[in-house]
Amino acid sequence: MKSGQANKRRFYISALPPDSKLLGDAVSAHWGIENRLHWCLDVTFKEGAPRTRTGHAAENFNLIRKITLNLLRQDTSMKRSVAKKRYYATLNDDFLA
Repeated sequence: MKSGQANKRRFYISALPPDSKLLGDAVSAHWGIENRLHWCLDVTFKEGAPRTRTGHAAENFNLIRKITLNLLRQDTSMKRSVAKKRYYATLNDDFLA
């Protein structure tokens, strides 16, 4: 452990057998997916700087962003990044539909 880092203990509930390698791989896979999703939302949708702070607006827009992200990732009609597909949707009503 690097100097200055504190020991951290995390607890997980799992149906996996008590095998440290297997559990470590499962936790790493989970956080890899989480980090990939949040990074894409932050970069593509600028989710880190929302202006929706009243009522349920932040939660509603978060859900809309995740649905949009999934739809853009599932689209195979063109080989472009999510950001470019999103921009293309603003220019082309057929693609947006």
